[in-house]
Amino acid sequence: MNLPIWMPYALCGAGLIGLGLYGLLARPQLLRRILAFNVMGAGIFLLFGALARRGEIAYADPVPQAMIITGIVVAVSATALALALIVAHAGAGGGEGLPSDTPGGGKRDERGDDDARDDAGHDRRIPGRDRRRNEREGAAR
Repeated sequence: MNLPIWMPYALCGAGLIGLGLYGLLARPQLLRRILAFNVMGAGIFLLFGALARRGEIAYADPVPQAMIITGIVVAVSATALALALIVAHAGAGGGEGLPSDTPGGGKRDERGDDDARDDAGHDRRIPGRDRRRNEREGAAR
């Protein structure tokens, strides 16, 4: 069996895309979704680079290579923005997931906190968040 030189790279890229898509849909935590999105993006870059080498030519087409480099820069900046938004969301008392992703279905208690307990009853909230909230509320009074 004589595979073209670009075929293993294309198959690895397709595998990374599938793995990233699974992680994006199956994980409720925001940080894991961002990591899955980055894995999916790496698979797309690998697949696009492999497809740039199709044919019997001795070199790859430089246009897809330039688009891959541009895509990597955009992906890094989008990841930085997404991480900053997660930090702001957690700092505002939002926890590590979206309200609809928590096991309580986004229910809030009397203080307005998410019901952030998992199936085993362990608290999934970010440590120190209540202390910071109490400090802010005490300063506002």
